[in-house]
Amino acid sequence: MGGDVALVFAGGDRPPDAVTARLPDDAVVIAADSGLDHAVALGFAIDLVVGDLDSVDPRLLASARAAGTTVETHPREKDETDLELALGAALARGARTVTVVGGAGGRLDHFLANLTVLASPRFRELRLDAWVGFAHVTVVRDDVVVEGRVGALVSLVPLGGRATGIRTEGLRYPLADEDLEAGTTRGVSNELLVPSARVRIRTGTLLVIAPEALEEP
Repeated sequence: MGGDVALVFAGGDRPPDAVTARLPDDAVVIAADSGLDHAVALGFAIDLVVGDLDSVDPRLLASARAAGTTVETHPREKDETDLELALGAALARGARTVTVVGGAGGRLDHFLANLTVLASPRFRELRLDAWVGFAHVTVVRDDVVVEGRVGALVSLVPLGGRATGIRTEGLRYPLADEDLEAGTTRGVSNELLVPSARVRIRTGTLLVIAPEALEEP
């Protein structure tokens, strides 16, 4: 199993059905534990299930095994979350672009840890984004195009240290070769002035978060 593009389904609350239209249909699909439940519910065939499998629906897991899905079982006493294991599996299988789906709700510590793992130096070779509930999160280490309706909120959150040389185009509150320190809220609640904006950085890591990227039904 290999491919340049991977989908990783995480646990937590079930993702909105509307996210399906935003996902690639030719990706390797990896489920992190109970992410299997969400992948099946959204109609995806799964290539790999990975994790300690303490929260996955056992009937769905049995069906996946019967369908030929690879299952990698890890002990509960492990040093990585199931999502980190799944991202590592995607990287090991040659993925260069990875979209994570899920992860909203559930335990607060898991949620925060899974957001920060997206910005881990371990995954710096990946183009990473995530759909978390109705929000879209993009990990930026160089530049990214941010798409959405005019007036939609966009927040720039530095992780792991200072993000330097930030330049934005198409946002209400522009940054022109400026820095954001980790822990600052200066980048929170910006807005799109155009349907397709741009964010560039020179060094560091930003999470570019569009909290209303999917419209609620």
